[in-house]
Amino acid sequence: MNTLIVCPGCGSKNRIPADKRHLTPKCGRCGVSLVGAPVSGIVNPLTDAQFQQRVERSTLPVLVDFYSPTCGPCRTIAPVVDTLAGLYAGRLLVFKLDTSTQQMSAARFGIRGVPTLLFFKNGQMVDQLVGAVPRAEIEGRIENLLA
Repeated sequence: MNTLIVCPGCGSKNRIPADKRHLTPKCGRCGVSLVGAPVSGIVNPLTDAQFQQRVERSTLPVLVDFYSPTCGPCRTIAPVVDTLAGLYAGRLLVFKLDTSTQQMSAARFGIRGVPTLLFFKNGQMVDQLVGAVPRAEIEGRIENLLA
């Protein structure tokens, strides 16, 4: 199975074959190293320091799951978010941000409860969901984001 990595330099999508993942990938268009770049199809961990580069400068729409490891509802929706990341691979980047250790981004967006899902398009927050909502509700918001 191929892994899809969006270049942090030019935004182009790069497919990395499974048998080549051990190599140091670089962008096929601009040559920038893809080591540490967000991978489409999985939920990528995110820090406050990475937020602007990975979320606000992304050429793809982005879903950020603000969570806490001690939160029961967060653990409930985590498998749903994982599944949706795979389902929308190549069209959506999905990140998770631990609010117990990464408090600056949570404060910036006024996150008062977890789980909170924020949806970004062209670097701007366009939608949010708070609480352990059903999968269909999250999918509906993703579909609106991709439209």
